[in-house]
Amino acid sequence: MLDPIMEEIPLESQRVYEGRILNLRVDTVRLPSGGTALREIVEHRGAVAIVPILADGRVVLVRQFRYAVGQISLEIPAGTLEPTEDPLACARRELEEETGYQAASWEQLGSIWPTPGYSTEEIILFIARDLTPGLARPEFDETLSLATMSWSEIWEAIEGGRLRDAKSIVALTWAARRLGGG
Repeated sequence: MLDPIMEEIPLESQRVYEGRILNLRVDTVRLPSGGTALREIVEHRGAVAIVPILADGRVVLVRQFRYAVGQISLEIPAGTLEPTEDPLACARRELEEETGYQAASWEQLGSIWPTPGYSTEEIILFIARDLTPGLARPEFDETLSLATMSWSEIWEAIEGGRLRDAKSIVALTWAARRLGGG
């Protein structure tokens, strides 16, 4: 429920870019003070991210070059929802595409807004267990390599700055808590 003291009222909206995975709009809003301001909003249809747990307790991660930051990023498997796609169906698809694994057991951890200051994106987080290996089929524009890490290696990678992806850090933290501390 919105607090009328804090609510910003949209007055005008202009879409300035339409892309394959996101759109950009600029809204004029009325502030609680009565003044107006511009809000630049990235519209995103949402995504999923998966913490795949192997039978020995290690976690499957992916390494991929992220052009926006100009570096290789260590992350959990993830991907964008297709229009009207069920999040669990998307998670199953993305896990298999990026890692080759299929999971017999799925648990939803929750969801996050990674950047609510300027984006509508919501990421739904899952744990996948009882994994069966298979052949990965990344998208044409993805080059991925797999890494498996113990929980202690994951915490060292986070603390050492080698794992900096926010969705991965949140999902791994939640998964560790759900699994009894990791």
